[in-house]
Amino acid sequence: MRLNKLPKEQVIRKSNVSITSVKTKKEAKAVVIKEAGFPFKLPVMDVSNLEVSNKELFEIYAKEQWIGSLVVEGNYLFDQRILPDFAFKIITAYPNNSVIGENTSIVFLSDDNKKNDIKVRSDLSLDDVVGQEKAKTKCKVIMKYLKDPEKFADWAPRNILFYGVSGTGKTMLAKALSNELDVSLYLIKATNLIGDHVGDGASSIHDLFEKAGKNSPSVIFIDEIDAIGLHRKYQSIRGDVSEIVNALLAEMDGISTNDGIVTIAATNNPEQLDYGIRSRFEDEFEFTLPDEKERIAIFNKYMDTLPIAIKPTAKQLAKLTKGFSGRDIKEKVLKSSFHRAISEESDEITNEHVKYALSNYYRENDSPKNMFA
Repeated sequence: MRLNKLPKEQVIRKSNVSITSVKTKKEAKAVVIKEAGFPFKLPVMDVSNLEVSNKELFEIYAKEQWIGSLVVEGNYLFDQRILPDFAFKIITAYPNNSVIGENTSIVFLSDDNKKNDIKVRSDLSLDDVVGQEKAKTKCKVIMKYLKDPEKFADWAPRNILFYGVSGTGKTMLAKALSNELDVSLYLIKATNLIGDHVGDGASSIHDLFEKAGKNSPSVIFIDEIDAIGLHRKYQSIRGDVSEIVNALLAEMDGISTNDGIVTIAATNNPEQLDYGIRSRFEDEFEFTLPDEKERIAIFNKYMDTLPIAIKPTAKQLAKLTKGFSGRDIKEKVLKSSFHRAISEESDEITNEHVKYALSNYYRENDSPKNMFA
């Protein structure tokens, strides 16, 4: 008799789990599986590299036959319909030792997911990040941990939140950390996790952590975390991303060992994060706008690389750019001034070119008067 034809009680007992114990188990929030194959070699049927064409339909299909099943990481679930006795290995169960229910998100991790490599390399150093001394000082803990993960054990800095105004160096610092330590960096924007089908995001999350684990020590950097982690009062405008959040929380909670992995998330709006997500971060590093001295250093750093000469000094420019981020200085001031100079076939960036760039940045009534007077 096929397993899916058995009464529910018999299905449970066939897994050597008593009905009473299953009923007392928590419902799984997320389960990630991958193909394991048949227990016997069947030359007439090649089903290697399975692909799911519709992830939403797959989840319905899977729940109908596995609902009530106990899920423990490392164990197997067997298909009893299209591919009778084909095994799927349970990679992640959140929480582990729970039961598949109506609200469980079931994600199939295909080989296509594994080909989507998002590992990046960087040649940035900590010195390239101008200012942000408090954040860089706090990063010493991360650096010491990644140099010797075993020393920290349960005291590891696993989940860190970078927050502050856009363009202040959050991504740069993560890149600099990975480069100085020569560790793997996996960088992804949270908005890219929201796929076309149910399970896309959760699958990407689990795949991301699996790759990072295989290449540890490593840093995972998730930018714009608020795109999927908004406070409940904002959820009506964000769409249904609960399965992504559940998958992320599962990994951050350490359902896998994750030794030698530091997860860094970044946001411009920490106050909008849901408490359930924000509470997972052991520490928060604030990134602030540069002061005048730091703006001078940033201008000098970028002005040295300009293809043509520039007339105004870094000190002059720093006085005109209070409230500008490092990115604003490079993109909105220097790059815009340079492009203006090139369009006028000038071999020098003049005060007028800078005034043009600043006028585009400021609202008309906020534009500084008598620039360079």
